[in-house]
Amino acid sequence: MAKRPRTLDAFFAPPPAKKQHIDPTPSENGNTTTRPPTAPPHTDEQPQSTHPTYPFPIPHLPASLTSPLHSAPATPPQVLNNHPDLDILYYKPYIPARTATALFHHLRRSLPFYRVEYTIKRGTIETEVNTPRFTTVFGLDSSAVFSPHDGKPLDAKTRNPLAPGSYRCRPRPIPQCLSHLLAHTERTTDSKFNFALVNYYASGSDSIAFHSDSESFLGPDPTIASFTLGSSRDFLLKHKPTPSNHSSETKAMKLPLASGDMLLMKGQTQRHWLHSIPKRKGPGGDGGRINITFRRALSKAGTENYYRYNVGDAGGDGGQVYKWDDARGTMRPWKPSGGPGVESSSRPDGVEHA
Repeated sequence: MAKRPRTLDAFFAPPPAKKQHIDPTPSENGNTTTRPPTAPPHTDEQPQSTHPTYPFPIPHLPASLTSPLHSAPATPPQVLNNHPDLDILYYKPYIPARTATALFHHLRRSLPFYRVEYTIKRGTIETEVNTPRFTTVFGLDSSAVFSPHDGKPLDAKTRNPLAPGSYRCRPRPIPQCLSHLLAHTERTTDSKFNFALVNYYASGSDSIAFHSDSESFLGPDPTIASFTLGSSRDFLLKHKPTPSNHSSETKAMKLPLASGDMLLMKGQTQRHWLHSIPKRKGPGGDGGRINITFRRALSKAGTENYYRYNVGDAGGDGGQVYKWDDARGTMRPWKPSGGPGVESSSRPDGVEHA
């Protein structure tokens, strides 16, 4: 009897987890809870993060992925400070290659993604923008915390419920599959983060234009950790224009980011430098890439900004949800009732599940 061919996703899929007791008590920071899922056989008994704002439960990282992260960073960082105002640590890699590949496949099949459309206005001219990549975001700015009882935002100082309408969005806590990496990154970089932004570049045609993460809600000199998983893509850097017209303003620096690499951008980097991921043609550009950035927002303006541009729908829940379809090898629209070709789960009904 001929053996059935195995896909790349199947090769890197973790083995079925052993049956274990799941404590339904909220996590230490009150963000998410876990429960044994009603899942397909290949994820039997795998715990999941649930929250009323998630479109579906999000599987935890299996031990086969959490254990190798304890040995990260895999290499010491290269210091990039040989240009004006540049302050970057370049880990090549931070996550070992095999672990990075498995993590890529786990996150791509587990997270909800969006293709955000929004309008920008310059003077009297309005322009419709279709984001050229899939995006998602989790987190809450430092002025608030998630309630351990119902998952709603509370005032960070008093722990009192915020007034209705305090946020124009519905903030979502960071699920375990991202918070585990976030906590590890905080320990190894001596930084603090409260947001996880995730971009999925489905092919070399997906991109992001030159920009800087210098918004006031991040503070004057923010530290941002940026991970690459999956296909390699070029990361371009150039200095913002100055009277001196330094060569770094006209000739972009190119860093070839591979799976598992991490850039820690700090100091005055965001204030004075722009960065981008350009379109890529030819071999290696169409394998799919996930970029995770951890950052710290200081005010609710940051929460509203990140959800507007990475989830969409100013009303709060976002627009159309997309989920990776293993069988078809693509992102497909997801619906609670089950879209064609996309296996779905019902929306969680609360924070705690037994």
